[in-house]
Amino acid sequence: MSVIQPPSKVLVSGANGYIAMWVIRNLLEHGYSVRGTVCSVREGEHVKKYFAGYGAKLDIVIVEDITKRGAFDEAVKGVDAVAHIASPVYSCADMVQIAVKGTVGILRSALQFGKTIKRIVYTSSAAAMLREVNQPTIFTEKDWNFQVVELFMKQGEHASDMTKYRASKTLAEQGAWSLVKEHQHEISWDLTVLNPAYVFGPAIQEVTDPTSLNFSARMFYDHVADSAKAAKQSLSIPNFTWVDVRDVAEAHRRALEIPEAGSERIIISAGPWRWQDFIDTANSLDPPPQLSKPLPMGNPDIGSRPPCMNDFDNTKSQRILDMKYRSMAEMTWDTFADYEARGW
Repeated sequence: MSVIQPPSKVLVSGANGYIAMWVIRNLLEHGYSVRGTVCSVREGEHVKKYFAGYGAKLDIVIVEDITKRGAFDEAVKGVDAVAHIASPVYSCADMVQIAVKGTVGILRSALQFGKTIKRIVYTSSAAAMLREVNQPTIFTEKDWNFQVVELFMKQGEHASDMTKYRASKTLAEQGAWSLVKEHQHEISWDLTVLNPAYVFGPAIQEVTDPTSLNFSARMFYDHVADSAKAAKQSLSIPNFTWVDVRDVAEAHRRALEIPEAGSERIIISAGPWRWQDFIDTANSLDPPPQLSKPLPMGNPDIGSRPPCMNDFDNTKSQRILDMKYRSMAEMTWDTFADYEARGW
């Protein structure tokens, strides 16, 4: 039997974000009700408009500052599950503090006031598993990025945004597991953590132009759709893995439903990539996308892909969540269709 099932109500934090919007859409399409949190009335306007057809199945609440103690106390009341997605990505100097306090804070609120909650899914990142390597490495759910935490502690406010982001995900996830362990005899719910790789795919959050895309979606646009910005020297090196945002959303719903996902870390990844792979895929689309700029060509003759330096084992997601990932071609086709529809 599922942990939750429609028409259960799920709290989704950071409802106006890239991943969260797709999670909400997936949940609503499968018959769930959703309560979404945003930081301001303004941030909730697009969410309400986009999902207007679902009427009372979606309600939006304001949580102005997720770092404040008790910020989620009211939001967790009366929901059956939580998808905690809200977290800063290269957006502010205090991203580590915001990520840690926001994550631990929503779990504390669930502990005290979430009497009906059965499961919480936290969106961490594959970045919480990384470490610097000098040879191709396959990371698993047993790995932790303690290396970046040490670097952040040493460099503090002078650390790079990449270091801060990776430290924020590592420390926030550690904080979540520590709270669960500390209160394991008191809580009525269990915790599942999803660790997605780089997330690409169409955007349904509020965007006005390519510069307003979130970090990973902007990276994809700049490298694969904007010939003026695609740097040839960085196109051939496979350093990481990727996943379609819609598969990340699907993983969230399945993690909320499937009993065996409880108390697990689960990598969400479709496989390795290099920018040239996406560029070649974009140039092979038929009919070709009608964009405002010519597509980059990159280095189409660079040959086969070498081993990925930072690969991630996704077998656990297939075994527990029965994930079947979208292909590079499908994601690229749908993303470029989105660009075309927006006149980019």
